[in-house]
Amino acid sequence: MSSIAVIGTGYVGLTTAACLADLGHQVIALDIDQTKIATLKKGKPTIYEPGLDEVMSRAIKSSRLRFTSDYGEAIPEAEYVFVAVGTPMGRRGEADLVFVKQAAKSIAGAMSKTVTIVNKSTVPIGTGDIVSRIVGENLEREIPFAVVSNPEFLREGSAIHDFMHPDRLVLGSHNKRAAKAVAALYSKLDTTILITDLHTAEMIKYASNAFLATRISFINEIARICERVDADVKIVSEGMGLDRRIGPLFLDAGIGYGGSCFPKDVKALARMAETLGYHPELLDAVMEINVDQRTLFVEKLREVLGGLRDQVIAILGLAYKPNTDDVREAPAIDVIQSLQQKGAQVRAYDPKAMPVLKRLLNGIEYCHDAYAAAEGADALLLVTEWDEFRTLDMERVKRLMRRPVVVDGRNLYDPKTMRELGFVYRGVGRS
Repeated sequence: MSSIAVIGTGYVGLTTAACLADLGHQVIALDIDQTKIATLKKGKPTIYEPGLDEVMSRAIKSSRLRFTSDYGEAIPEAEYVFVAVGTPMGRRGEADLVFVKQAAKSIAGAMSKTVTIVNKSTVPIGTGDIVSRIVGENLEREIPFAVVSNPEFLREGSAIHDFMHPDRLVLGSHNKRAAKAVAALYSKLDTTILITDLHTAEMIKYASNAFLATRISFINEIARICERVDADVKIVSEGMGLDRRIGPLFLDAGIGYGGSCFPKDVKALARMAETLGYHPELLDAVMEINVDQRTLFVEKLREVLGGLRDQVIAILGLAYKPNTDDVREAPAIDVIQSLQQKGAQVRAYDPKAMPVLKRLLNGIEYCHDAYAAAEGADALLLVTEWDEFRTLDMERVKRLMRRPVVVDGRNLYDPKTMRELGFVYRGVGRS
């Protein structure tokens, strides 16, 4: 087994470190946030991800996983260094590589032997070359090294499963031997391995996320048309998905995509295209439709209530998707801010994300469960499709509400059933 350092302990880095250790490698995870490292050293995950605590605990007990904030401790003995730091959105929508560059410089300063640097972070095409240049310029003496792109395709909420059962592994490098060596780290996994050049591997990640975002915006546009022609978008999606050329995934109409990947990556790809003199018409449309979905959601509520000022609105779901506490680019944030601007009183409940959002948004009443949020509300907005919302006692919800209005941003409920219960119900693309 190999000695591996993982730089960054966010969703990608911590999952990667824990799972590589679970595969039998010796892993040290590094983060410059010493508070985070102190928590991890106690065996406590710093993010919510189903199954992560068990994998971490198993790896720590077997002495295959440890944590540090010191490059001098993590890098010298590592054969492979995985870079999994954030690439936040810049002012013009481009990916900001400041943390990647800082990591590359710090790696160079601590290297003592040949190492393979593996980019896990989602980065613009050509970033591997930038990392290679920075490392080369900052080495104290000549040390051979290689750079490999190994983009991640982990879904928050199922990241452990996705790591252990990937659809494919993509590895790209100017040094094919190095790419094959990184592939060998995953030898226990049963999957297809695609080895390509560095730039192509970087592009595969962006193209994949952009295509999935495009599917979501496409079905949301179809949903708008369905509402005008009295068709049901859920049945339309089902009919489309039965075609093997199309498939059923990412065809759920709703309030739009969010999270740390799709919004950032689509915008970064579009801005990268513009800097190269190409106008990305489709990508711009994908982003525009996604923003409009949130605006239309609030407008649908305003039409039902006749206005929003002084109305009590209950929000169910704050995370951008179920089974995570991540609120980055979450639709709920835009919806809440829009409601507040229009004078509504907002209360909210989410099984996992409330502690995170409390640090970001003020003026919200956070409730201990969905029923507390519904009590006395003029409308209930379903924003995140957590499983517990599927099994709510809707008769009890109706009795608690001041006005029985439900606007369902994820088409979680059956329109006919909701209306039979006495709700004024609005879904997305459903009559």
